[in-house]
Amino acid sequence: MRSRSVLVVEDEAFVAIELASLLQRSGYRVLGPASTVQQALALLEDERPDAALLDLNLGSERVTAVAIELKSRNVPFVLVTGFADVREPELRFAPMLRKPVSDDGEVRRLLEAMLSPYSN
Repeated sequence: MRSRSVLVVEDEAFVAIELASLLQRSGYRVLGPASTVQQALALLEDERPDAALLDLNLGSERVTAVAIELKSRNVPFVLVTGFADVREPELRFAPMLRKPVSDDGEVRRLLEAMLSPYSN
C-alpha cells in the first residue's frame, strides 16, 4: 500500500520544515513544501495529493486559488494560520489549525479524520 501524500503550502521556511518533518514522522509522504500559490499549483499539475495543509497568507497573496483547485479534485485541506480572518467562501468552512502548531497528535488526528472517508 502506498503512503498517503500531503501537500504543504507554507511561506515561512521554519514552519514548512516543521510541518514536513511532522508529516514524515507520521508516515506521510510530503509534496512540497511550496511557498507560493504558483509553486503549489505547479506541484498539483504533476500529482494529486491525498490531503493538504495550507497557510492562509503566503506573503501578499492568499491561498484561495490552491483551495479552489484542491476542491475541484476533491482533496481535503486544512488551513494552518495565525489569523482567523477567513472571508472567502472557498475557505470559510475548512478545518483550521492555529499557528504555532505545537501538538503533533492534533495534526495526525485531523489528517486521519479527513482521510478516513477516502480509505478503502
